[in-house]
Amino acid sequence: MSNPEWAEDVKAESDAHAAAEAQPEDDLPKSFTPGGSFFLNAPPTPPAVWGSGGDVLWAQGESLILAGPQGVGKTTIAHQLIRARLGLQDEVLGLPVEPAQDGKRCLMLLMDRPAQARRAGHRIFGKDDEGFLNERLVVWEGPPPYDLAKRTDILAAMCDRAGADTVLVDSIKDGALGISADEVGAGYNRARQKALAEGVQVLENHHTKKAGANGGEPNTLADVYGSVWITAGSGSVIMLWGDAGDPVVSFRHIKQPMNEVGPYQLIHDHASGLTTVRHAVDLIDMARIKGVHGLTAIDAAMAMFESKKPTAAEREKARRRLGQLVDKGLLSKREPDAPGDPVRWYPAHPGFRAQQAS
Repeated sequence: MSNPEWAEDVKAESDAHAAAEAQPEDDLPKSFTPGGSFFLNAPPTPPAVWGSGGDVLWAQGESLILAGPQGVGKTTIAHQLIRARLGLQDEVLGLPVEPAQDGKRCLMLLMDRPAQARRAGHRIFGKDDEGFLNERLVVWEGPPPYDLAKRTDILAAMCDRAGADTVLVDSIKDGALGISADEVGAGYNRARQKALAEGVQVLENHHTKKAGANGGEPNTLADVYGSVWITAGSGSVIMLWGDAGDPVVSFRHIKQPMNEVGPYQLIHDHASGLTTVRHAVDLIDMARIKGVHGLTAIDAAMAMFESKKPTAAEREKARRRLGQLVDKGLLSKREPDAPGDPVRWYPAHPGFRAQQAS
């Protein structure tokens, strides 16, 4: 179906959604949830679209933003996530991806350079069955029928029209014009939240400012381009950084549903379109190498963040990661023997320190 035909159908469904929202007040209680059930039955860890246990990169009912400059692999990773949602691969970056609901499609809004996204998709989907992809994957090329920040029901209506429970917005700036203005950012966020409320899992590509603080690598939410409402309304934000076309780029999880995942160095295989983790710091192995001296939080932070002088926040993140490994029974923690000494972590198996000391 061509895009103009879609536009007419989407407009009709959009008008129907708008009419439904204008129902009398006596219909409103049907939308309410008892407070006890809402709060007390919350799961201990967020159900994951992408992730495992507390390591959640994309939580159900919350959007995921892949942010970065041009050419660092946002579209490549997004296509792999869509392929996993279609059930054609199990994992992305070593973490499992929950497949889409039976019979549901994935919708890709390729609004930013669709021809380039098409070439990237050819590398990733090139060996898959065309008939299956035609049945389960739907693509929209170019701008949406209406500005998503002005017609906040359009995103949900497009997903409904496509029969999709997953949507890739590539990219946010092309779906809503003037995204740096708070009014536009708030409007886009409302469109996103309406889609999420309809049970659609939302994946978004977005851009960063040209550089972070003092011209360095951007690694905070403030380094993401546009209105604060873009990141405020998202459940998870991943920052990718490097030069366009680099085979190795950095990965930082700067907003998390639960645990911080990474940081990583990623390898993009441009020929196959696949992405793998090149370097993930193994704190358990570091503790083993440290032997009787043990691993300190500063040691861990220096390795995790590739910094000779980790910040207080980075040291605290390292402590949390070490604490998680203690909770899993993989490390043991030893309090200081004397005032001013650091806390130290050791491999958890019994007798390790005694064996090292002998």
